Amino acid sequence: MNRDIICIFYSRTGHTERTMREIAAALDCELVEVRDRVRRGGAVGWLRCGLDAMRKRTRAITRLQMQRQLWEYKLVILGTPVWAGRCSSVMRGLLKRRGYEMADVAYVITHRSEEPYREIFDQMDQYLQKPRVADVSLRPGSTGYIFWRDQFLKACADFAGVALRDVEEALAAEANREAAASKRPERESAGGAEAE
Repeated sequence: MNRDIICIFYSRTGHTERTMREIAAALDCELVEVRDRVRRGGAVGWLRCGLDAMRKRTRAITRLQMQRQLWEYKLVILGTPVWAGRCSSVMRGLLKRRGYEMADVAYVITHRSEEPYREIFDQMDQYLQKPRVADVSLRPGSTGYIFWRDQFLKACADFAGVALRDVEEALAAEANREAAASKRPERESAGGAEAE
C-alpha cells in the first residue's frame, strides 16, 4: 500500500464514494470517510444539505480513522459532492478544522449537472496554506468521466512519484481481498468448533 497518499471523502448518495474508491484503488492508497453528526438522508436531509452549503454552515465532524497523522501524507485527495454550487458543508468543516495540517491537496468534486463548478476549487483553497496541486470535476455516468478521472489520476501519481494501477483490475483485486477476508472468520470459527 502506498503510504504517501490518502483519499478522504464525504458522500451522501454514494456517487462520490464510488469515485473515490476508484481513485484510491488506482493509487493503492488509504481511503477514509468523513462524516458529521447530522441526519442528511431523505428529502429533509437533502434540503438541510443545500441550506448548510448556502449558509456555509459547518458542524462537528467525526474523528478520521487514519493510519498516520494528516501532515505526514505527501498528498491528501479530498472528494466531495457539490451542494447548491458549493462544496459540501461536511468537507468545508474538515477544511476549516484541519486544512492547516494538509501539505499538498488535490480535489475531486462530483455533481449531476453539466456545470463544471470550477469556482468550488478556489472556495476550498481558502482553508489551505497553499493552493491545490490538482483538481477534477466529475459527473458520474457522463461520457468524459473515465477520461477526466484518468487524467487526474496521472497528475496525482506524477506529483507523488508513484505507479498507477489499472482501475478495474485494482477494484477487482480489492473485492477479492475483501471476499477472502470475510470468509476467513467463518473458517476459523468452524475450525474452532471441530477442535472442541
